[in-house]
Amino acid sequence: MTSTGPVPPIAAHSLLVFLLQCGLLLLLAHALSRLATRCGLPSVVGELGVGVLLGPTVLRHVDPALSGWLLPRSAEQFHLLDAVGEFGVLLLVATTGMELDLGLVRRRGRAALGISLIGLAVPLGLGILVGWHLPASFVGTGPGHRHVFALFLGVALCVSAIPVIAKTLSDMNLLHRNVGQLTMAAGIIDDVVGWVLLSFVSSVAAGGMRASSVGHALMWLAVVVGAAGTVGQLAVRAALDWAERAGGGGATVAVAAGTVLLCAAATQAMSLEPVLGALVAGIMLRWGRTDGLARIAPLRTVTMGVLAPLFFATAGLRVDLTELVHPQVLCVALIVLTVAVLGKFAGAFLGARFGRLNRWEALAVGAGMNARGVVEVVVASVGLRLGILTTSSYTIVVLVAVVTSVMAPPILRFATRAIEHTAEEGLRARVAALARGEQTDVL
Repeated sequence: MTSTGPVPPIAAHSLLVFLLQCGLLLLLAHALSRLATRCGLPSVVGELGVGVLLGPTVLRHVDPALSGWLLPRSAEQFHLLDAVGEFGVLLLVATTGMELDLGLVRRRGRAALGISLIGLAVPLGLGILVGWHLPASFVGTGPGHRHVFALFLGVALCVSAIPVIAKTLSDMNLLHRNVGQLTMAAGIIDDVVGWVLLSFVSSVAAGGMRASSVGHALMWLAVVVGAAGTVGQLAVRAALDWAERAGGGGATVAVAAGTVLLCAAATQAMSLEPVLGALVAGIMLRWGRTDGLARIAPLRTVTMGVLAPLFFATAGLRVDLTELVHPQVLCVALIVLTVAVLGKFAGAFLGARFGRLNRWEALAVGAGMNARGVVEVVVASVGLRLGILTTSSYTIVVLVAVVTSVMAPPILRFATRAIEHTAEEGLRARVAALARGEQTDVL
């Protein structure tokens, strides 16, 4: 017999713990993020570090009682943090979609496509091969087991992170360089293909590695792409126009956030990954009204300042670096990291060489494309949620994200020193300076 009374509210103690968790994670994430940036590291390293400090790696060993009170091992309590983190990651991925310059891909299409496809194929194949031969203790208990795990690891090792790539190139003043433009264009293709592959693997994981599941996933992927390019784009444009007429900036932000959540719900209902829906929503919002994107800026501010740091800190809570003291885990971590780095470098380098870039330009492209960062952490979180990864394999994938992001700047700096500047790059840099309102000697 089911109760017809009102649903009881959250318990007072659970609410207290949740509020303390969010406040501590958010403030510490910003503090360690700034510290990481000052040390020349990506901000995501500091945000993940909060979870490492408060999670099983440090606090659980230093003060088990405090750890048990602040982070009780109950599904209900942790799911509250998970819900905030999921909301954050959806808006984060949508923000990435809003910032994807597909015009750049069209302008650099042929070379960028070659770099991206070979740069995806090589680490994807190597990742599947490694995943097929890793010990069973690293394979999750989700449907499909070994087949899905191998495919998932291949996807995890082949992705790139356009936010990290863009930030690195911007910090090093390389966005106007030909090699920077190519790396960005190839990274955009990587980002889109990576989310599609992740969604495909997630769908297969839910239904098992059967022909019907694969066909189901491919069918719904085609529906998503087709709908986004036709009725979806028109609907988003009409919604943004209505919001601007009805309530200005606040209404536009609400429509944008609602669009992201509904698109994520749609792909989730299709047994695809909700982050794919969020990415598609972000791209449609960019297509919808270019002049309306400025009104969505507050949404980006809240996402990057509050929700994204909470997501990464929460993701860090599931990283257990003490697993690396076990020789087998450490050995597997080194193998996976080596395959991830060499596979991405080799694929992007070969793609660049086929595109007639010289070896220094190809090395720079490989270094940029090797940065996994934010995308890898999201991929790892999805794998853990679906039961594809264990704690050990999740920790290894997050480790790959951190190490590859840290590697990118010094190798890029080394490679670009040997690349000559061209007149086209100089003109592009001066145009960008004018757009920013900076002084320039060009009439």
